Amino acid sequence: MGTDLKISTRSTVERYSDALLDLSHSIHAEPELAFEEHRSVEKITSLLAREGFKVDRGVADLDTAFVATYGDGELVLGLCAEYDALPEVGHACGHNVIAAASVGSALALRDIADQLGITIKVIGTPAEEVGGGKVLMLERGVFDDVSLSMMVHPAPYESCAAKSLAITDLEVRYTGKPSHAAAAPHLGINAADAVTVAQISISLLRQHFEPGQMVSGIVTNGGTVPNVIPARASAMFDVRAENLESLQRLENRIRDCFSAGALATGCTHEVVQVSPIYAELTPDPWLADAYRRAATELGRRPLSPEQEQREKIGSTDMGNVTRVLPAIHPTIAIDCGDAVNHQLEFATACASASADRALLDGALAMAWTTIATATDSQQRARLLARGGAA
Repeated sequence: MGTDLKISTRSTVERYSDALLDLSHSIHAEPELAFEEHRSVEKITSLLAREGFKVDRGVADLDTAFVATYGDGELVLGLCAEYDALPEVGHACGHNVIAAASVGSALALRDIADQLGITIKVIGTPAEEVGGGKVLMLERGVFDDVSLSMMVHPAPYESCAAKSLAITDLEVRYTGKPSHAAAAPHLGINAADAVTVAQISISLLRQHFEPGQMVSGIVTNGGTVPNVIPARASAMFDVRAENLESLQRLENRIRDCFSAGALATGCTHEVVQVSPIYAELTPDPWLADAYRRAATELGRRPLSPEQEQREKIGSTDMGNVTRVLPAIHPTIAIDCGDAVNHQLEFATACASASADRALLDGALAMAWTTIATATDSQQRARLLARGGAA
């Protein structure tokens, strides 16, 4: 039975390959930022609606979130689609490939959904780069009936149980007092200096970071003109760690550095959490192993489990999903030379022939992982027992 089902899904992916590649390339050609992905959503949902999926748009009170559903089986599969891009470098994280691969997997499974006893949900999750769409959708119940979830993410290397870092995005905003920078500098309180003190404090703190902790940041406002003492200044920092517990310890210390900037300059300050906190990935071991078998059968060469432990993919709100239900977030390799995610060269690679192959292979690997899961009585019972059944 399993072999016939896999042959069926391969045939479907081949039949829809042109449509899937067109979808990927079209999303890539029109990059949209977090919570603004209206054209991308229209492209994805229009295709799914034409193919018989019931599409609900604007779910979880998010304009660019959606759920497209097919089937009525008790085992509910959630295929996550991402489609937001980055400023300046566009789809340099390959979300066009992610979206199209999830659509491809859904189409591949559609015709055998009754045989597998599954419900297929393509869950459109906006704002992964900043904004935490999946976190908001989790909190608002979108994943409540989902038994298992998966997606594939382009990367320079192939992994089945990818590791990520927990992250919180913090913006510190300082308020001082303006004054003429030459005639009366002593009457001013320099908010830009507060940012500088905070940056230096963080840099000196790095020597004492725990393993896996890291901070990166930019100045978002450093003043307006040089002859006025800046009364307002701000900076944004990504604070990351191996896990949520380590992240909290680091965040406490970073907030002390922010306070140091205010104390040293006489400014007041506030700290704003820009996005929901992203947890580290905790992929389901059985699903990851099933995906490994599928990817290997397709001729791909994943890193060994030992190598996977040494590689990290940055941070993702899919980590929050993996903490709530059995889920995986494998990476799928594309030919990108020396480039890595979030570089312009990687964006170019995400519309290449290699990315096209990864899209189709990723769609099939997720479909075969679902087949293996749905037809394994023990795993099926495990997933249904967790309360994720429809």
